[in-house]
Amino acid sequence: MPRYIFITGGVVSSLGKGLGAAALASLLQARGYSVRLRKLDPYLNVDPGTMSPTQHGEVFVTDDGAETDLDLGHYERFTGVHAKRTDNVTTGRIYSDVLAKERRGDYLGATIQVIPHVTDAIKAFVLSNHDDEDFILCEIGGTVGDIESLPFLEAIRQIGNELGRESTCYLHVTLIPYIAAAGELKTKPTQHSVKELQSVGIQPDILLCRTEHPLPAEQRAKIGLFCNIRQSAVVLARDVSNIYEVPLAYHDEGLDSEVVRHFGLADTTPDLSHWKRICHVVANPEGEVNIAIVGKYTSLQDSYKSLGEALVHGGIANGVKVNIDWIDSELFEQEDAAIQSLQHVGGILVPGGFGERGSEGKIRAVRFAREQNIPYFGICFGMQMAVLETARNLADMPDAGSSEFGDTKLSLVGLMTEWTVGNETLQRSADDDLGGTMRLGAYECHLTPGSTASRLYGEQVISERHRHRYEVNIAYRDQLEAAGMVISGLSPDGSLPEIVERADHPFFVAVQFHPELKSKPFDPHPLFTGFVAASMEKSRLV
Repeated sequence: MPRYIFITGGVVSSLGKGLGAAALASLLQARGYSVRLRKLDPYLNVDPGTMSPTQHGEVFVTDDGAETDLDLGHYERFTGVHAKRTDNVTTGRIYSDVLAKERRGDYLGATIQVIPHVTDAIKAFVLSNHDDEDFILCEIGGTVGDIESLPFLEAIRQIGNELGRESTCYLHVTLIPYIAAAGELKTKPTQHSVKELQSVGIQPDILLCRTEHPLPAEQRAKIGLFCNIRQSAVVLARDVSNIYEVPLAYHDEGLDSEVVRHFGLADTTPDLSHWKRICHVVANPEGEVNIAIVGKYTSLQDSYKSLGEALVHGGIANGVKVNIDWIDSELFEQEDAAIQSLQHVGGILVPGGFGERGSEGKIRAVRFAREQNIPYFGICFGMQMAVLETARNLADMPDAGSSEFGDTKLSLVGLMTEWTVGNETLQRSADDDLGGTMRLGAYECHLTPGSTASRLYGEQVISERHRHRYEVNIAYRDQLEAAGMVISGLSPDGSLPEIVERADHPFFVAVQFHPELKSKPFDPHPLFTGFVAASMEKSRLV
């Protein structure tokens, strides 16, 4: 039977619960244990798929097609364990399932209440659909004290009672602020946060305290005394220079030792060699390269969280630091001279997005990259804009557009209404719910031998994750290839273009899928490795 670790947060949001959960899981892996991580989100959306990236950050997509919280990206990057649809649930999903059961009569006429029906549904989610891993780590979103999180806290309280303390551990992430005027670290917010948690019947076993300064022993003892835990269970989480130092920093503070001690396990020495290697490369780069990301959600960098990390991974693979210049694509629509800001970057990346806003600016960025021989990497929407740029400027199709933007004279990009997954035919229409019109999850792609993509992957058949509604129309393949754009990756049935590239360019690759979702610091994605290498070469020539 697995052991359960529940991670809650207090005082303020954005303390790094997800990162802490991922780092702890990686430390347990380093001790030889198997892990699975889950996220319980208290918002009422069924999933984050229809939420604006500038509100909630990116939507992370799993192999099995779930649209999930971005923290699942941290989980995968730190552990290498592929997340599943059953690893993320929201209040909206829980209530939706409970109400569906009530409508079917599954509750036999009972009055439906938060306790026990909603909490039972949460408990069933936490306790089921695992593969007998040694540890299940469950992060509860939000902050203790929020109304929305109360059913989740009640559910994990009940699990603790039912399984016993030998099978459950409560880890509470909190804040110890530094008051500059007083020159002191203040423990009172942590004390109040723990008291709030205790008020719902949960006594934390370990405190992970975020702080910018060292915590004197007497203050650590004070926290332990007032929060009813031993002093060694007060673990400091100091700020670090990059997120891949977090497992090493938490190990040095004794977090993993405290966890195995709680469960009565042997305190063995973990193998942290690959984390040390990664941190050494990040701290001692052999050079640096500047890459511009031309997107429409650049006001919140969490909108492209996996993308930024994948570029860091590409830098690790090449032994260099990647400096990212975040540029709003609308700037290129408003100011003709603005495009010249791309002149001195080593590479240009146009990421995914939805809607017409900023699209013309992205097309301008693609054209600039093509004409100036600057390495270009397009992802999802970035591939569609690359196709439109070639069609308009090189293939004598000036009216080429996308049906996503409304009526167009020449729909080179359009909504696919039918495609095949294995032996199943899936259908959709423009009138479906937004979440129902997506091509989501992992799909196979067949590569053209000798292409750039084939060389980078080192294989002919790959699997990548998708999240999009619109597809490039294969009917225009001949015109595009006559203009120098090669379709080098196709769906197994040959109907959906997955990768395009140009042979007359130092590096011009655009893909319909999201390769950033599968990149990890210890296993960088080959497309990002190749793009960063080409950008380094361009920088040397400037």
